[in-house]
Amino acid sequence: MPSKPRHLISMLELSNDELHSLVSRTLHFKAQFKSGKPAPESVSKALAGQTVSLVFNKRSTRTRISSEGAAVYFGGHPMFLGRDDIQLGVNESMYDTARVISSMTSCIFARVGPHSDIQELCQHSSVPIINSLCDTYHPLQAITDIASIKEAFGKTQGLKVAWIGDANNVINDLAIAGLRSGIDVAVCTPKGIKLDAHIVSGAAEVSKQTGAVLTLHHDPLEAVKNADILVTDTWVSMGQEEEAKQKLKQFSGFQISQKMATDGGANPGWKFMHCLPRHQEEVHDNVFYDESRSIVFAEAENRLYAAMAAIEGFVVNKGDLLK
Repeated sequence: MPSKPRHLISMLELSNDELHSLVSRTLHFKAQFKSGKPAPESVSKALAGQTVSLVFNKRSTRTRISSEGAAVYFGGHPMFLGRDDIQLGVNESMYDTARVISSMTSCIFARVGPHSDIQELCQHSSVPIINSLCDTYHPLQAITDIASIKEAFGKTQGLKVAWIGDANNVINDLAIAGLRSGIDVAVCTPKGIKLDAHIVSGAAEVSKQTGAVLTLHHDPLEAVKNADILVTDTWVSMGQEEEAKQKLKQFSGFQISQKMATDGGANPGWKFMHCLPRHQEEVHDNVFYDESRSIVFAEAENRLYAAMAAIEGFVVNKGDLLK
């Protein structure tokens, strides 16, 4: 029996050095891609004749484009398998699906609902699973965000991220990734909403290694003090539309604006990030479209290069991220 492959599940499964390597490779692929020069054959033919499957139970813009583009960059053939394209969830189990798809492809990008779906795919797949979003984690976004921060500031060490929003899959991975990168992370959620306990405990362990700290807040002005990066995400995730009215009440006063940053005492050169899609109640236009502040579109583009780094590390290099 072949050895079990290594999967990209969350930031908790990576070491600090492995995350640093993935971020460095993300920026390397961006520079290579932007140069206009053809990729070396070791890259462009690394997956020649192989198929990369995209099992998506949720719609997507950035994730689909980036994962398909990354597969093509390595010479692979991306195969999109949406919820209406295969039997998953209809009359075929996750076990059966994992065994069948992994027997015919070199990698599975999985964008699913419950984290248990990712766990089951990983348990039964014979090829690497790249978690492209589940309800608990979003590791590709975290790699992208750290790369975007490094690109904007030329460093990560000693910076501070202020998250003003919900306790969701994006901040679960971003909090751990930030701490692994030497970034202090302030998470501000409305009263009654708490960051998952396993993320808090995981953060405490990483803090011991890097010295960066996680702080929890319910007052946005307190969280943005001395922040270099202000971040938010949708307050109503896919599948939670019925909760929209209640969520909007809970998040009153949480819209990120120039006034919030000024009143809270964010650092003068602060930047804004959002993984998209954005809703206006989450961030004011005077921040979202401010070319000097907002790096959301560079951040979106960087999803492509993060997917390239993931394919290289987990598929081409078979999980040896420091190779």
